[in-house]
Amino acid sequence: MKIESLVRPSVLAQPVYEPGKPIEDVARELGLAPAGIIKLASNENPFGPSPRAVEAARRALQQGSLYPDGGCFALRQKLAAVYGLDAGQFVVGNGSNEIIELLGHVLLGPDDEVVMGVPAFVVYKLVVLLFGARPVEVPLVNFRHDLAAMARVVTPKTKLVFLPSPNNPTGTANTEAEIAAFVRGLPEHVVFVFDEAYAEFLETPPDLRPLIREGRKVICLRTFSKIHGLASLRVGYGYASPGLVSLLNRVRQPFNANAIGQAAALAALDDHEFTTKCAAENRAGLRQLEAGFRALGLEFVPSVANFILVKVGDGAHVFDALQRRGVIVRPLKPYGLPEWLRVTVGQHVQNERVLAELKSVLNR
Repeated sequence: MKIESLVRPSVLAQPVYEPGKPIEDVARELGLAPAGIIKLASNENPFGPSPRAVEAARRALQQGSLYPDGGCFALRQKLAAVYGLDAGQFVVGNGSNEIIELLGHVLLGPDDEVVMGVPAFVVYKLVVLLFGARPVEVPLVNFRHDLAAMARVVTPKTKLVFLPSPNNPTGTANTEAEIAAFVRGLPEHVVFVFDEAYAEFLETPPDLRPLIREGRKVICLRTFSKIHGLASLRVGYGYASPGLVSLLNRVRQPFNANAIGQAAALAALDDHEFTTKCAAENRAGLRQLEAGFRALGLEFVPSVANFILVKVGDGAHVFDALQRRGVIVRPLKPYGLPEWLRVTVGQHVQNERVLAELKSVLNR
Protein backbone atom coordinates (compact mmCIF):
# COMPACT_ATOMS: atom_id res chain seq x y z
CA MET A 1 0.00 0.00 0.00
CA LYS A 2 1.40 3.38 -1.00
CA ILE A 3 1.49 6.17 1.58
CA GLU A 4 -0.52 8.35 -0.81
CA SER A 5 -3.53 6.08 -0.33
CA LEU A 6 -3.61 6.97 3.37
CA VAL A 7 -3.65 10.74 3.17
CA ARG A 8 -6.47 13.22 2.72
CA PRO A 9 -7.13 13.76 -1.00
CA SER A 10 -6.83 17.52 -0.56
CA VAL A 11 -3.20 17.10 0.51
CA LEU A 12 -2.32 15.48 -2.81
CA ALA A 13 -3.87 18.44 -4.65
CA GLN A 14 -2.28 21.07 -2.39
CA PRO A 15 -0.03 23.52 -4.32
CA VAL A 16 3.51 23.94 -3.00
CA TYR A 17 5.08 27.32 -2.32
CA GLU A 18 8.21 27.95 -4.37
CA PRO A 19 10.65 30.24 -2.54
CA GLY A 20 13.42 32.18 -4.22
CA LYS A 21 16.60 30.16 -4.62
CA PRO A 22 19.39 30.79 -2.11
CA ILE A 23 22.66 32.19 -3.44
CA GLU A 24 24.46 28.94 -2.64
CA ASP A 25 22.07 26.87 -4.76
CA VAL A 26 22.41 29.16 -7.77
CA ALA A 27 26.20 29.18 -7.43
CA ARG A 28 26.34 25.38 -7.31
CA GLU A 29 23.93 24.83 -10.20
CA LEU A 30 25.49 27.39 -12.54
CA GLY A 31 29.12 27.10 -11.50
CA LEU A 32 29.30 30.69 -10.27
CA ALA A 33 31.24 32.16 -7.38
CA PRO A 34 28.82 32.91 -4.50
CA ALA A 35 30.56 36.22 -3.79
CA GLY A 36 29.68 37.44 -7.28
CA ILE A 37 25.95 36.76 -6.97
CA ILE A 38 23.38 39.27 -5.77
CA LYS A 39 19.94 38.15 -4.65
CA LEU A 40 17.13 40.62 -5.29
CA ALA A 41 14.33 38.07 -5.34
CA SER A 42 12.83 37.70 -1.87
CA ASN A 43 12.35 41.27 -0.59
CA GLU A 44 15.04 40.81 2.04
CA ASN A 45 16.80 43.79 3.60
CA PRO A 46 19.98 44.45 1.56
CA PHE A 47 21.53 46.18 4.59
CA GLY A 48 21.34 43.04 6.69
CA PRO A 49 19.83 42.74 10.17
CA SER A 50 19.47 45.47 12.76
CA PRO A 51 22.85 45.78 14.59
CA ARG A 52 21.07 45.94 17.95
CA ALA A 53 19.20 42.77 17.05
CA VAL A 54 22.43 40.97 16.14
CA GLU A 55 23.98 41.80 19.51
CA ALA A 56 20.86 40.71 21.39
CA ALA A 57 20.77 37.43 19.44
CA ARG A 58 24.40 36.74 20.36
CA ARG A 59 23.62 37.20 24.04
CA ALA A 60 20.55 34.96 23.81
CA LEU A 61 22.64 32.18 22.26
CA GLN A 62 24.50 31.87 25.55
CA GLN A 63 21.33 30.32 26.97
CA GLY A 64 20.55 28.25 23.92
CA SER A 65 20.06 25.11 26.01
CA LEU A 66 16.91 26.54 27.58
CA TYR A 67 13.43 26.56 26.10
CA PRO A 68 12.15 29.97 24.99
CA ASP A 69 9.42 31.89 26.75
CA GLY A 70 6.35 30.16 25.34
CA GLY A 71 4.22 33.25 25.86
CA CYS A 72 6.70 35.77 24.42
CA PHE A 73 6.03 37.93 27.49
CA ALA A 74 8.77 40.54 27.05
CA LEU A 75 8.16 40.94 23.31
CA ARG A 76 4.41 41.33 23.74
CA GLN A 77 4.92 43.87 26.53
CA LYS A 78 7.22 45.88 24.28
CA LEU A 79 4.81 45.70 21.36
CA ALA A 80 1.98 46.82 23.66
CA ALA A 81 4.03 49.88 24.65
CA VAL A 82 4.87 50.67 21.01
CA TYR A 83 1.26 50.41 19.80
CA GLY A 84 -0.60 51.67 22.84
CA LEU A 85 -2.54 48.42 23.15
CA ASP A 86 -2.70 45.68 25.80
CA ALA A 87 -0.18 42.84 25.75
CA GLY A 88 -3.12 40.43 25.50
CA GLN A 89 -3.90 41.88 22.07
CA PHE A 90 -0.71 40.47 20.51
CA VAL A 91 0.09 37.00 19.21
CA VAL A 92 3.62 36.11 18.10
CA GLY A 93 4.25 33.64 15.30
CA ASN A 94 6.99 31.82 13.46
CA GLY A 95 6.81 34.58 10.88
CA SER A 96 3.47 36.20 10.14
CA ASN A 97 2.84 33.20 7.85
CA GLU A 98 2.15 31.07 10.90
CA ILE A 99 -0.51 33.48 12.11
CA ILE A 100 -2.25 33.16 8.74
CA GLU A 101 -2.29 29.40 9.31
CA LEU A 102 -3.56 29.86 12.88
CA LEU A 103 -6.49 31.83 11.48
CA GLY A 104 -7.23 28.83 9.28
CA HIS A 105 -7.17 26.48 12.28
CA VAL A 106 -9.59 28.69 14.18
CA LEU A 107 -11.97 29.81 11.45
CA LEU A 108 -11.86 27.73 8.28
CA GLY A 109 -13.49 24.52 7.20
CA PRO A 110 -15.13 23.00 4.12
CA ASP A 111 -17.70 25.27 2.44
CA ASP A 112 -16.21 28.42 3.96
CA GLU A 113 -15.09 31.16 1.59
CA VAL A 114 -12.15 33.57 1.81
CA VAL A 115 -11.94 36.73 -0.29
CA MET A 116 -8.56 37.94 -1.57
CA GLY A 117 -7.11 39.92 -4.43
CA VAL A 118 -5.12 38.37 -7.25
CA PRO A 119 -2.22 38.59 -7.65
CA ALA A 120 -1.36 38.87 -3.97
CA PHE A 121 0.71 36.92 -1.44
CA VAL A 122 0.21 33.31 -2.51
CA VAL A 123 0.26 31.95 1.06
CA TYR A 124 -3.29 33.22 1.61
CA LYS A 125 -4.60 30.87 -1.04
CA LEU A 126 -2.38 27.99 0.09
CA VAL A 127 -3.72 28.20 3.65
CA VAL A 128 -7.31 28.44 2.48
CA LEU A 129 -6.93 25.33 0.32
CA LEU A 130 -5.17 23.50 3.15
CA PHE A 131 -8.30 23.74 5.30
CA GLY A 132 -10.65 22.77 2.49
CA ALA A 133 -12.15 26.24 2.15
CA ARG A 134 -12.70 28.08 -1.13
CA PRO A 135 -10.57 31.05 -2.19
CA VAL A 136 -12.59 33.77 -3.90
CA GLU A 137 -10.08 35.72 -5.97
CA VAL A 138 -10.81 39.25 -7.17
CA PRO A 139 -8.57 40.67 -9.92
CA LEU A 140 -6.63 43.82 -9.13
CA VAL A 141 -7.39 46.98 -11.11
CA ASN A 142 -4.33 48.94 -12.21
CA PHE A 143 -2.32 46.63 -9.94
CA ARG A 144 -4.27 47.81 -6.85
CA HIS A 145 -6.83 45.95 -4.79
CA ASP A 146 -10.37 46.73 -5.97
CA LEU A 147 -12.11 47.02 -2.61
CA ALA A 148 -15.53 47.68 -4.13
CA ALA A 149 -15.31 44.48 -6.17
CA MET A 150 -14.10 42.56 -3.12
CA ALA A 151 -17.08 43.81 -1.11
CA ARG A 152 -19.45 42.59 -3.81
CA VAL A 153 -18.28 38.97 -3.55
CA VAL A 154 -18.71 38.70 0.22
CA THR A 155 -21.45 36.18 1.01
CA PRO A 156 -22.87 34.49 4.12
CA LYS A 157 -20.17 31.85 3.60
CA THR A 158 -17.30 34.35 3.77
CA LYS A 159 -15.14 33.94 6.88
CA LEU A 160 -12.01 35.94 6.06
CA VAL A 161 -10.99 38.80 3.81
CA PHE A 162 -7.26 39.32 3.18
CA LEU A 163 -5.79 42.68 2.22
CA PRO A 164 -2.04 43.24 2.00
CA SER A 165 -1.05 46.89 1.69
CA PRO A 166 1.50 47.43 0.27
CA ASN A 167 0.67 44.42 -1.83
CA ASN A 168 3.13 41.69 -2.75
CA PRO A 169 3.96 41.36 -5.65
CA THR A 170 2.71 44.68 -7.08
CA GLY A 171 4.07 47.14 -4.49
CA THR A 172 0.86 49.18 -4.50
CA ALA A 173 -1.14 50.34 -1.49
CA ASN A 174 -4.69 51.34 -0.59
CA THR A 175 -5.31 54.44 1.50
CA GLU A 176 -6.36 54.38 5.14
CA ALA A 177 -9.68 56.01 4.28
CA GLU A 178 -10.43 53.38 1.61
CA ILE A 179 -9.57 50.55 3.96
CA ALA A 180 -11.53 51.90 6.91
CA ALA A 181 -14.66 52.42 4.79
CA PHE A 182 -14.31 48.89 3.40
CA VAL A 183 -13.96 47.33 6.85
CA ARG A 184 -16.93 49.23 8.26
CA GLY A 185 -19.01 47.87 5.40
CA LEU A 186 -18.20 44.23 6.10
CA PRO A 187 -20.86 42.06 7.74
CA GLU A 188 -20.43 40.86 11.33
CA HIS A 189 -19.49 37.30 10.37
CA VAL A 190 -16.33 38.34 8.46
CA VAL A 191 -12.83 38.72 9.93
CA PHE A 192 -10.65 41.25 8.11
CA VAL A 193 -6.95 40.35 7.88
CA PHE A 194 -4.71 43.33 7.15
CA ASP A 195 -1.20 42.26 6.13
CA GLU A 196 1.27 45.04 6.95
CA ALA A 197 4.50 43.19 6.11
CA TYR A 198 5.86 46.20 4.21
CA ALA A 199 4.20 48.96 6.23
CA GLU A 200 7.47 50.37 7.59
CA PHE A 201 8.48 51.41 4.07
CA LEU A 202 5.49 53.77 3.90
CA GLU A 203 5.99 57.31 5.12
CA THR A 204 2.54 57.23 6.76
CA PRO A 205 1.22 53.67 7.18
CA PRO A 206 -2.53 53.15 7.64
CA ASP A 207 -3.58 52.87 11.28
CA LEU A 208 -6.38 50.37 11.88
CA ARG A 209 -6.19 50.45 15.68
CA PRO A 210 -9.31 52.66 15.83
CA LEU A 211 -11.23 49.91 14.04
CA ILE A 212 -10.02 47.33 16.56
CA ARG A 213 -11.03 49.64 19.42
CA GLU A 214 -14.48 50.00 17.81
CA GLY A 215 -14.89 46.25 18.17
CA ARG A 216 -14.45 45.45 14.49
CA LYS A 217 -13.25 41.95 13.66
CA VAL A 218 -9.81 43.03 12.44
CA ILE A 219 -6.37 41.49 12.82
CA CYS A 220 -3.25 43.26 11.58
CA LEU A 221 -0.12 41.26 10.74
CA ARG A 222 3.48 42.46 10.83
CA THR A 223 6.88 40.86 10.48
CA PHE A 224 10.49 41.36 11.53
CA SER A 225 11.65 39.79 8.24
CA LYS A 226 11.61 42.92 6.09
CA ILE A 227 12.81 46.31 7.34
CA HIS A 228 14.31 44.82 10.51
CA GLY A 229 16.33 42.32 8.46
CA LEU A 230 15.53 39.23 10.55
CA ALA A 231 14.05 36.95 7.88
CA SER A 232 16.13 33.93 8.94
CA LEU A 233 14.83 34.10 12.53
CA ARG A 234 11.14 33.91 11.51
CA VAL A 235 9.37 36.26 13.90
CA GLY A 236 6.05 37.88 13.10
CA TYR A 237 3.11 39.12 15.11
CA GLY A 238 -0.52 40.05 14.92
CA TYR A 239 -2.62 42.47 16.92
CA ALA A 240 -6.37 42.29 17.34
CA SER A 241 -9.05 42.09 20.02
CA PRO A 242 -8.12 40.06 23.13
CA GLY A 243 -10.86 37.57 22.22
CA LEU A 244 -9.47 36.81 18.77
CA VAL A 245 -5.90 36.62 20.07
CA SER A 246 -7.02 34.19 22.80
CA LEU A 247 -8.53 31.90 20.16
CA LEU A 248 -5.33 31.97 18.09
CA ASN A 249 -3.30 31.07 21.17
CA ARG A 250 -5.51 28.00 21.69
CA VAL A 251 -4.22 26.50 18.44
CA ARG A 252 -0.68 27.90 18.55
CA GLN A 253 2.07 25.38 19.21
CA PRO A 254 4.12 25.92 22.40
CA PHE A 255 7.55 27.50 21.87
CA ASN A 256 6.64 28.48 18.30
CA ALA A 257 8.92 31.55 18.49
CA ASN A 258 12.51 30.69 19.39
CA ALA A 259 14.42 32.58 22.08
CA ILE A 260 17.05 33.94 19.67
CA GLY A 261 14.35 35.42 17.46
CA GLN A 262 12.45 36.87 20.41
CA ALA A 263 15.56 38.58 21.76
CA ALA A 264 16.53 39.95 18.36
CA ALA A 265 13.00 41.22 17.68
CA LEU A 266 12.82 42.93 21.05
CA ALA A 267 16.05 44.79 20.38
CA ALA A 268 15.10 45.61 16.77
CA LEU A 269 12.07 47.56 17.98
CA ASP A 270 14.45 50.08 19.60
CA ASP A 271 16.78 50.39 16.60
CA HIS A 272 15.07 53.42 15.12
CA GLU A 273 18.26 54.71 13.51
CA PHE A 274 18.57 51.50 11.48
CA THR A 275 14.95 51.39 10.29
CA THR A 276 14.95 55.10 9.43
CA LYS A 277 18.09 54.62 7.35
CA CYS A 278 16.68 51.55 5.59
CA ALA A 279 13.43 53.31 4.70
CA ALA A 280 15.27 56.33 3.29
CA GLU A 281 17.70 54.16 1.31
CA ASN A 282 14.77 52.16 -0.03
CA ARG A 283 13.03 55.28 -1.33
CA ALA A 284 16.25 56.36 -3.03
CA GLY A 285 16.65 52.87 -4.49
CA LEU A 286 13.14 52.92 -5.90
CA ARG A 287 13.87 56.22 -7.65
CA GLN A 288 17.13 54.78 -8.97
CA LEU A 289 15.44 51.70 -10.41
CA GLU A 290 12.55 53.68 -11.85
CA ALA A 291 14.98 56.02 -13.63
CA GLY A 292 16.90 53.02 -14.95
CA PHE A 293 13.77 51.33 -16.24
CA ARG A 294 12.69 54.54 -17.99
CA ALA A 295 16.09 54.78 -19.64
CA LEU A 296 15.64 51.22 -20.90
CA GLY A 297 12.15 52.01 -22.17
CA LEU A 298 10.55 49.49 -19.79
CA GLU A 299 7.12 49.72 -18.24
CA PHE A 300 7.05 49.41 -14.44
CA VAL A 301 4.54 49.70 -11.60
CA PRO A 302 5.32 52.58 -9.22
CA SER A 303 5.95 50.98 -5.85
CA VAL A 304 5.82 52.03 -2.20
CA ALA A 305 7.31 48.77 -0.91
CA ASN A 306 10.90 47.46 -1.05
CA PHE A 307 10.48 45.87 -4.48
CA ILE A 308 9.22 46.89 -7.89
CA LEU A 309 7.57 45.22 -10.89
CA VAL A 310 9.10 45.68 -14.33
CA LYS A 311 7.76 44.40 -17.67
CA VAL A 312 10.48 42.69 -19.69
CA GLY A 313 8.59 40.62 -22.28
CA ASP A 314 9.54 36.98 -21.81
CA GLY A 315 9.88 37.01 -18.04
CA ALA A 316 11.11 33.42 -17.72
CA HIS A 317 13.82 33.94 -20.34
CA VAL A 318 15.06 37.22 -18.86
CA PHE A 319 15.00 35.74 -15.34
CA ASP A 320 17.13 32.82 -16.48
CA ALA A 321 19.56 35.04 -18.37
CA LEU A 322 19.99 37.34 -15.39
CA GLN A 323 20.51 34.40 -13.06
CA ARG A 324 23.27 33.07 -15.29
CA ARG A 325 24.91 36.47 -14.88
CA GLY A 326 24.69 36.21 -11.11
CA VAL A 327 21.59 38.33 -10.54
CA ILE A 328 18.65 36.57 -8.88
CA VAL A 329 15.23 38.22 -9.29
CA ARG A 330 11.69 36.85 -9.14
CA PRO A 331 9.80 35.67 -12.23
CA LEU A 332 6.06 36.23 -11.92
CA LYS A 333 4.50 33.63 -14.20
CA PRO A 334 3.18 31.78 -11.09
CA TYR A 335 1.34 35.02 -10.22
CA GLY A 336 -0.23 35.28 -13.67
CA LEU A 337 2.25 37.93 -14.84
CA PRO A 338 4.52 36.06 -17.29
CA GLU A 339 5.92 39.25 -18.85
CA TRP A 340 6.99 40.76 -15.55
CA LEU A 341 9.82 40.43 -13.03
CA ARG A 342 9.82 41.52 -9.40
CA VAL A 343 13.07 43.16 -8.34
CA THR A 344 13.89 43.75 -4.68
CA VAL A 345 15.42 47.15 -4.01
CA GLY A 346 19.08 46.60 -3.19
CA GLN A 347 21.95 48.79 -2.16
CA HIS A 348 22.94 51.46 -4.71
CA VAL A 349 25.68 49.34 -6.31
CA GLN A 350 23.38 46.31 -6.51
CA ASN A 351 20.69 48.38 -8.22
CA GLU A 352 23.26 49.63 -10.72
CA ARG A 353 24.31 46.09 -11.45
CA VAL A 354 20.82 44.74 -12.04
CA LEU A 355 20.11 47.62 -14.43
CA ALA A 356 23.37 47.03 -16.31
CA GLU A 357 22.80 43.28 -16.57
CA LEU A 358 19.19 43.80 -17.61
CA LYS A 359 20.31 46.18 -20.35
CA SER A 360 22.81 43.59 -21.64
CA VAL A 361 20.24 40.80 -21.62
CA LEU A 362 17.62 42.86 -23.43
CA ASN A 363 20.10 44.11 -26.02
CA ARG A 364 20.98 40.52 -26.85
